[in-house]
Amino acid sequence: MLDFNLKGKVFVTCKDRSVSYLEKEIRELGFVPESVTRTGIELRATLEECMDLNLYLRTASQVLYEIKSFYLQNADDIYRRFKAIPWEDFLDVDGYFSVNSVAENESITTPLIVNVKVKDAIVDRFRDLKGRRPDSGSDYNGLVFQVYWKETQCIVYINTSGDTLAKHGYRKIPGKAPMMEALAATTIYATEWNTRVPFINPMCGSGTLAIEAALMATKRYPGLFRDHYSFQHLLGYSEEAFLAKKAKLESKIMELPELKIIASDISLQAISFAQENAITAGVDHMIEFQVCDFAETEIPEKPRGVIMFNPEYGERLGENDELEITYKRMGDFLKQKCAGYRGYIFTGNLELAKKIGLKANRRMEFWNGTIDCRLLKYDLYEGKKEE
Repeated sequence: MLDFNLKGKVFVTCKDRSVSYLEKEIRELGFVPESVTRTGIELRATLEECMDLNLYLRTASQVLYEIKSFYLQNADDIYRRFKAIPWEDFLDVDGYFSVNSVAENESITTPLIVNVKVKDAIVDRFRDLKGRRPDSGSDYNGLVFQVYWKETQCIVYINTSGDTLAKHGYRKIPGKAPMMEALAATTIYATEWNTRVPFINPMCGSGTLAIEAALMATKRYPGLFRDHYSFQHLLGYSEEAFLAKKAKLESKIMELPELKIIASDISLQAISFAQENAITAGVDHMIEFQVCDFAETEIPEKPRGVIMFNPEYGERLGENDELEITYKRMGDFLKQKCAGYRGYIFTGNLELAKKIGLKANRRMEFWNGTIDCRLLKYDLYEGKKEE
């Protein structure tokens, strides 16, 4: 049985270009990063603390706890090396597990060969020791083992998260071309918005940006909306400890009567979806939803805050002509009606961004899936900039 209080190497992953925001979150939770890469942060933590990382982090993808690191020359050695690992210390014979791998080695002819060989090694070890084997499959319903193999260095992790943490669990109706919740949270962090000023989200779609803003402001963490993680299938896991952590999450919730978040969309269906998602997240009473063209969105005069767009990128043929007009109108709207605010436009089409007609003060790089995106910042001065 595992000791959940034993410290080990932990690697917390995130999307490329998001690691600085993940590092800030990790430090605020009291952890000290030992190394930072493009797609994650290494630190030392216990499995007990991995539970907290899973429950609290908004910008992460997975929390990986290292169990073995060794030299691995080629595919012929996989079965032997993995069968020697004491899997019975981690997994019950009546349990369920899956294997995921990332391999860069010249002996690998097909990506799935590592998964298959590792799975065979695990079940054969159980058969030899106990006369029967645990179930396995490709989904993440049980314990998840993660293998990273580059050249001759192989690292084996427990993926304590299971399904990605980038989905925060409240969005039951995704709507059209939704932004992943972790990316939405990351971009809001990038705006440096604070809850003392309004957050305005025209073209809100399924409401992810507005909902994430409300969750962040009131200290509602992603773990509130999720009840299944891979770590729950580890030998030594305590359901009592997990429920205590969930209760602690509830105790941290703050209510902010002065919080001002406005989300608008011209589509009644989009607003209906956004309201349903906000209800699931428990923040529907904090967001003012408006059905209107973005140019008619209510903009409070004071205090002036953040206004953030996530428009379409024009991925289909023939869309760009119409979107050029929309992007120009966004620029006119920001300039004419949002003076004193900080404006942000998140887009994956830099050609369309030129039609906004405003000079961006800053261009922050992100990935939305495989799309190379920018969060463009506009300081919307009242009068002339010099004044």
